Formats: sequence, structure tokens, C-alpha cells
Amino acid sequence: MTVDRDVIAEHEQAPPDEVSRATVVAYALAAALLVAWFLVGWLVLRQGFVDSVGESAGAGFALLLVVSVVGTFRRSRR
Repeated sequence: MTVDRDVIAEHEQAPPDEVSRATVVAYALAAALLVAWFLVGWLVLRQGFVDSVGESAGAGFALLLVVSVVGTFRRSRR
């Protein structure tokens, strides 16, 4: 039981990981680019509202997948 309590105490005292300023800027830039992609498809290419939403949402999910894979590789190397 002592080992379990020591391990739990170590995890409770660990400070949470902070998000860097560059990460926040990168996420804001990605969001702005996705909104711009939606507007280009809807207003310039005249694809239709639903098609533009679907295309920008698909691009956003693909971007999230890339971020997830890169984060997994970085965390596994630690």
C-alpha cells in the first residue's frame, strides 16, 4: 500500500503542463485560416454554404489528426 500512495502523491503534486505562447498563436492562425478557407469557398468559388462548411470542417479535422499524431510521437520520445 505504501508504494501506491507514493505514486499517487507524486502524480498529484506534479504541476500541469503549460501551453506555450507559440502554440496558442499557431492554433489562432489555424482557426483564422480555416475561417478564410470557408469564406473563399462560399463567397469566391460560390460552392454553397453547406459544401463550404463541410470542406472547412474536413480540413480542420485533418489538421487535428496531424496535431494528434505529432503530439503522440513527441510524447513517446520523452
